[in-house]
Amino acid sequence: MLAVAFASNTVGKVINIGNNVEISINGLAQKIIDETGSKSEIVYVPYEAAYGDGFEDMGRRVPNIDLIDELVGWKPKRDLSTIIADISKEMKKNS
Repeated sequence: MLAVAFASNTVGKVINIGNNVEISINGLAQKIIDETGSKSEIVYVPYEAAYGDGFEDMGRRVPNIDLIDELVGWKPKRDLSTIIADISKEMKKNS
């Protein structure tokens, strides 16, 4: 984020910072449960109850991180499993 903040060629641009690997919210929830050994259950809530009337979300999200690579040479170094493990470790340490 600092590279983007201090680069003159990023001014006025919308830049994705993250990963270009697609995963659904359901897939992410299941991955977190599997990788942390959680006993949590996935609860499905009707779309309208979660977002309210008039809210429209996109069906799929596949972030494009080509621009951040082009502008400042950034690429993700950690995968989702590593990030989940790191967050889980921190949460256990702080609880």
